[in-house]
Amino acid sequence: MKIVYFIIYNGFVYPAIFLTALIISSFHKKLRQSIVGKFGATKVLNDFLIKTDSNSNIYWFHASSLGEFFQVKTVIESLKQNQDNLICVVSFSSPSGFDHANSDAMDFKFYIPFDFPWTINRVLNMIKPKKIMFASYDLWPNLVWIAGLKDIHVSLYAVKTKNGSLKNHKFFQHVYRSFYSSLSSLYTISEQDMMDICDILGNNQGPKLRVLGNPRYDLVMKDAMEYRQKDLENLKDRDMRIIIGSAHKEEENYLVPALVQLMNTNPELKVLYALHDPTDSALKDIKKKFHDYGVVGTVFRKKTDLKLPDNPLVILGVVGVLSRLYWQGQIAYVGGGHSTGVHNVMEPAVARLPVLFGPRYHNSHEAEELINDNGGFCVRDGQEFLSVIKNLMSDEKYHKIVSLSASDVIYRNVGSTREMVKKVLYD
Repeated sequence: MKIVYFIIYNGFVYPAIFLTALIISSFHKKLRQSIVGKFGATKVLNDFLIKTDSNSNIYWFHASSLGEFFQVKTVIESLKQNQDNLICVVSFSSPSGFDHANSDAMDFKFYIPFDFPWTINRVLNMIKPKKIMFASYDLWPNLVWIAGLKDIHVSLYAVKTKNGSLKNHKFFQHVYRSFYSSLSSLYTISEQDMMDICDILGNNQGPKLRVLGNPRYDLVMKDAMEYRQKDLENLKDRDMRIIIGSAHKEEENYLVPALVQLMNTNPELKVLYALHDPTDSALKDIKKKFHDYGVVGTVFRKKTDLKLPDNPLVILGVVGVLSRLYWQGQIAYVGGGHSTGVHNVMEPAVARLPVLFGPRYHNSHEAEELINDNGGFCVRDGQEFLSVIKNLMSDEKYHKIVSLSASDVIYRNVGSTREMVKKVLYD
């Protein structure tokens, strides 16, 4: 059956994906940047590898984008602490990962090559990785299949399944069954995820299966350590500030009027509004939307000295600092839940903030945990948003209980990185 899928994928599916991407890239900047990077992948890899010790063990990690890199970062940093003569290279599919991912433990980063058999064969012969580790998803069939033929260990970790996925459809289940059975090991986030994977695999002999959690919890906890130690004041003594994190265009139409209504009825309330992609044009548009309701916003562009001004409305104009700014708020809304899927809810949760988000949150295990533990809320429109916010603002005891529930989700889930490193080294 695998040979049938190999022929279909290489004869029809991937050529169609490749040609479609080339056409779309002519008017899509990020996709164009990714394709250019893929074309140059073998050259930059060769330039790097000729400078490395041929006796080194090379571990190849792949992260689709920046979010998945956060599941890689703590693992490669711990690997470097546990073993000498080890090289960690990280590939990306998206410019948001390639451009913004940083770690001293990452020896080299590059765009993942095109998934043509000849390209993958050449790259594997160049790198000769000891293991290939895919974070969460974004598996590329030829890379998995050809690595298997070369007896290279291929693992998929931090796996999260979700209801309504194509994997649950009978036809696609057969495809994923064949695909997952080609892996050497597969590590899920939760027991439920493991049960779903077992349903997909059926009776097929497949990879080593383990439940290891999500290394991203450890990264969030590590990054928050400085702020947890400095955050001596009680949560109620922070400014009454709502922090809107990574908001998408689809959410503006109900967030802006709802926030203005709250600000008009609560003069002490402050708002920090952070766009998912704070381009100059996007910043101009969101300022105008608030201005149309009579609220003037100031753009905050500092990357150091992060004390927020006292202005009622502050719009964040830089990336990379939001996780530290959550510690200056009391309630958070995280965007993406009305479009591509909710973004990082861990950062406000570890800062002890109740976390609101839209209905498309099933891509996020931590968002589901927040709802189950009463530390998070799914809001579908402005009316639900206002209802939750008003309840939190009017009842101090309730706000404190929800805040502690949110942070407890993070504390309860730390420790995955340690287990991941053991399995990377010894599975």
